Amino acid sequence: MKKVSILFLILVTFCSINLFAAKNLYLSYTKTPTNIYKNQKFEIKIEAMITTSNFTNISTKFLNSSNIEVLNPNSSWKKISNDKYENSYYFKVKNTNFSLPLFEINLLNSNELIDQSTLEPLQLKISNIGKADDRYSNIVAENIILKAYKTKQYNNDNALTIIDLDAVNSNLSDFSLKNIEEQGVSSIKEWENIENLVYYFVTPIFQKNLIFTYFNTTTNSFKEVKVPLILQNELVSTQTDLNPNDSTFEKYKKIAAIIVFVIFLLIYIWKRWKIVLFFTFISLIVAIIYNLPNQKGVIKTDSYIYILPTKNSTVFFKTQKDERVEALEKRENFVKVLGVDSDFIGWVKEESFEKN
Repeated sequence: MKKVSILFLILVTFCSINLFAAKNLYLSYTKTPTNIYKNQKFEIKIEAMITTSNFTNISTKFLNSSNIEVLNPNSSWKKISNDKYENSYYFKVKNTNFSLPLFEINLLNSNELIDQSTLEPLQLKISNIGKADDRYSNIVAENIILKAYKTKQYNNDNALTIIDLDAVNSNLSDFSLKNIEEQGVSSIKEWENIENLVYYFVTPIFQKNLIFTYFNTTTNSFKEVKVPLILQNELVSTQTDLNPNDSTFEKYKKIAAIIVFVIFLLIYIWKRWKIVLFFTFISLIVAIIYNLPNQKGVIKTDSYIYILPTKNSTVFFKTQKDERVEALEKRENFVKVLGVDSDFIGWVKEESFEKN
């Protein structure tokens, strides 16, 4: 009986050692918020320590969550050292009654599961802010910059304003102005942690400014943004040109494309790896495309300039003569144009645009 007990203990010890040795994937949180706000875009960073090289892919599953949106579920894992990888996932809470997901990380070799680990959901405090503030725009961000604004007479009683906003780690897609009946998104773009929003709204013609607030996560306080509503025919010289070519978003994109090309070129010169030469060529093409000048053209007399590229969009104005323009973007049957001589921006139907 004593021999059987000893053999049993040896077997259990052996199995335990093998089980421990077979573990190849260890997970931990490296960046988490402590307090969050409704509709806030926030980051959770996960680190994976992998003790084997026998894998081809790392996949992530988000289990048992509620009232929360994963904004980048397909984000790729990045190698940060010989045995460590990390990934940053961004979330947005839709309701104060929410639960974060359980993270299931799978280590795969082709389609074969090598190892699997989980991270238990975090318990975060959430605040529902701005409910009593009529000026609150539903935005939570590290910072917002009013890049440009332009106001024109809409009809006898109202003025139409277009604003261009840049924001860092924000939820600009939720932007809304209270007590404004006619408003909407002209365009929204995102590049890493920077978002750009072009937005329009209609106000009474006698209104001289509009103030909205957002919650600044750096200072943990509400900040005001003041938009002067200066009619173009009153004081054109004081207005900022609403030119997307001057936006932080576009500048970062162009500069980043050049930097990536230079990095690949330097690596190729140093290492002479053929695969790097391929990526150098691709990055050169991307850099050239991003930095090409806009196509020039003319829009015909009596063409309608629309706020949005849709059939039912509000008409900004109608051209009184042929206008020289730059083509900024094409979407379905519309072209986004920037006036060269008359200083305007909007969408025109494709048949109204003639290339030079």
